[in-house]
Amino acid sequence: MSTVEPTGGERGLGMRMELSDVTLDVEVSGEGPTVLLLHGFPDSHRLWRHQIPTLTAAGYKVVAPTLRGFGGSGRPDGGPEAYHPAKHVGDMLELLARLGVDRCHVVGHDWGSGVAQGLAQFAAERVASLTVMSVGDITAVLGPDSWQERQRMWHMTMFQFAGLAEEWLSRDDFARLREMLAGHADLDEVLEPLREPGALTAALNIYRAALPMEVQLGVPPTPPPFTMPVMGVWSTGDPYLTERQMTALAARAPEGWRYERIEDAGHWFPLDQPERVDEVLLSFLKENG
Repeated sequence: MSTVEPTGGERGLGMRMELSDVTLDVEVSGEGPTVLLLHGFPDSHRLWRHQIPTLTAAGYKVVAPTLRGFGGSGRPDGGPEAYHPAKHVGDMLELLARLGVDRCHVVGHDWGSGVAQGLAQFAAERVASLTVMSVGDITAVLGPDSWQERQRMWHMTMFQFAGLAEEWLSRDDFARLREMLAGHADLDEVLEPLREPGALTAALNIYRAALPMEVQLGVPPTPPPFTMPVMGVWSTGDPYLTERQMTALAARAPEGWRYERIEDAGHWFPLDQPERVDEVLLSFLKENG
């Protein structure tokens, strides 16, 4: 493991964490119970820059990695399967072990929610509580009654066309991708790393590994219930995801379910409404140790 200097006075320590088959860009801050923050497409750990100082000030240790294939983290060879959510779950377990963290609260946004749910399913003993933002129950997104969800998430299918998707999205200085991400407060910042050779493909590969056409057209399996308290957070201005797919997650949370609705915010509400997100997140964490 090698480290670099902190990037700002209010920030934690930026690390280059060398794992078994990938190097991750990780920010670690504070002391106390650990909170693992997981971003989604097309972000990095910078998505959480408002939440990190709030959590550390409240007495938590924050671990905020940039997932493989995104931002400054490594882009392993091996095609889409190298970016399957199970690979990300493995990265998180190895990262936590390297940092000496036995158990933590897990928070995920967008694809980070999918990775967080995978971590809560397959390593439940390591997860004190689970907070999922924007993305909720995958069975509600892909199930037989999901026409509205599929309309909003048409990009899941478009992203499957390797090469064509990259060309279409990046043409004319990423004009199409700019349209898709128009609500992102850090649009230019998140697009910049995608200009590097292979970066856009790496970022799209999580869709290709987890949601190939046979999965999108099939009947989704029913995942097991969670064994820890769960909070779902959805924003009223999300153009990609319905409220139904988030509230449907309640059926899988017998150990405690809390739902929060963020008003006047788009898909990237940790940036749009940071104070409100800080409020609900701290409240839920304090409820659950």
